[in-house]
Amino acid sequence: MSIHKLTAGDGYSYLTRQVAALDATDLGHTGLADYYSQRGESPGTWLGSALADVDLQAGDAVSADQLASLFGEGKHPNADAITRELMNRAGAGSARVEDVAAAIRLGQAFPVMDTAPAFRVEVARRCAQVNALAGAPKDWPLAAAERAQIRTDVGRAMFAEQYGRAPKDPRELSSFIARHSRQATSAVAGFDLTFTPVKSVSALWAIAPREVAEQIRAGHYAAVADALAWLERDAIYTRGGHGGVQQLDTTGLLAAAFEHRDSRAGDPDLHTHVAVSSKVRTAGPDGQPGRWLALDGRVLYKATVTASERYNTRVEAELHRRLGLRFTERSDAAAAIAGGRRTVREIVGVPQQLLTAWSARRTLIDVRRAQLAATFQAAHGRPPTPIESIKLAQQATLETREAKHAPRSEAEQRRQWREQAADVLGSDRAVTGLVASLTTSRPGPVTSLAAMDSATVASIVEATKHVVESGRSTWQVWHVRSEAERQARAKAPAGTDVDALVEHVVAAVLDPSRSVTLGTGDPVQVPDVLRRRDGASVYEVAGARLYTSA
Repeated sequence: MSIHKLTAGDGYSYLTRQVAALDATDLGHTGLADYYSQRGESPGTWLGSALADVDLQAGDAVSADQLASLFGEGKHPNADAITRELMNRAGAGSARVEDVAAAIRLGQAFPVMDTAPAFRVEVARRCAQVNALAGAPKDWPLAAAERAQIRTDVGRAMFAEQYGRAPKDPRELSSFIARHSRQATSAVAGFDLTFTPVKSVSALWAIAPREVAEQIRAGHYAAVADALAWLERDAIYTRGGHGGVQQLDTTGLLAAAFEHRDSRAGDPDLHTHVAVSSKVRTAGPDGQPGRWLALDGRVLYKATVTASERYNTRVEAELHRRLGLRFTERSDAAAAIAGGRRTVREIVGVPQQLLTAWSARRTLIDVRRAQLAATFQAAHGRPPTPIESIKLAQQATLETREAKHAPRSEAEQRRQWREQAADVLGSDRAVTGLVASLTTSRPGPVTSLAAMDSATVASIVEATKHVVESGRSTWQVWHVRSEAERQARAKAPAGTDVDALVEHVVAAVLDPSRSVTLGTGDPVQVPDVLRRRDGASVYEVAGARLYTSA
């Protein structure tokens, strides 16, 4: 799972033009209803425990107007409909403005900065001109050196226009450019959480018959729902009190989910964007809703890796339970990440050549990244550091970014993917045989934690502790839970009750016999009215406690 910040104002257009419309920007501002009907697509749907607070139900279709109200202005998703209803009830023109505003308000309105700095506008215009002359899309990324030269030229011209002289030295020009590059900030309207299974899941889903493909899709959705439900329980809070010093419980998430089926290169890539609103409602000790405030992003960001690992574990468990699929670590070196400590797990039996054929985007990035690394070493006489490597990878991603393709119906996609798979595997019969061989086995009953081999459970506990303390001197519950999810996937027998296993591992690793709590607790006894529903003080940030070991 990845996370992407959404800003207020026109930031929500990222949802309507790229997320809600399947990454297709050629549609401009076509209404979502028209788009879905034209392409035969499934509309986005509302989800989250906070839907009851805005009179919506899980599964309701998402409209562009609702997105504009919630993510663009921070108002009730049905603000337009509510306004019309109040106007009709009161008679034309007689509804009080304050009554309408109160009915559609979700806390404070978003502060929105509409104007982009003139420097950034001019740089973007000149970059678009260069791309147009080269016959490339106007938003195509330029080489770093070429873009830097444009920024320098624009900065020097604007400096001379403002001060009537040239910059006295490079430092004065650099300072001017930095000052005029800053974007006026807007409020955070929400977060785009993107859930993506490993490539073999998308590959099997793309070539499987309808009934099998629907089970894969259902398993993916179930894993997404599980991860979101966990976030609502453990990571979705708001802030209250003077200076936001308190961390308060909420009624849950208010979110919209959009399914995507392919990558920018057109390869099968089943994934779901979940647009989470920054608007959350406080929940009292009795569960009664209170004020609308802003989501506390500190904990959400801390929990992102854990939510991602939880999703990965639940995808494997769901697909084993539904179709008997098994997963194993990929052996190819390209699958290793984070210095080789973490590996990618794929479905057992899916040919590597099929995954390679449908990883065109990744292949382009890897080739360009290797070229950039070689150039860096030749220029500096040393290999890039880990941080520099990340920067090079980001540059490679931007430089190899392809223009978005026009959307296709699922029937068109599946027909093309089937033909591509037949070319890779040799025949259509080979594709049919592959799917049959992967889905013939059926899983047994779920193995409870009590029925697991005690030695296996103990080894998972010790492995989790070893990895965490080998990589850092202090840790938080997020680090332990993330590693517990990885170890459960790798070492627990297929069909294990992973929920119970992970909870046991986390508790065991954080037990005083294995982890030492750093710092001291609050010496003042906190009254119940100042406690969250988990019993913690509202003055304690969830998951912030530090641990170490001997």
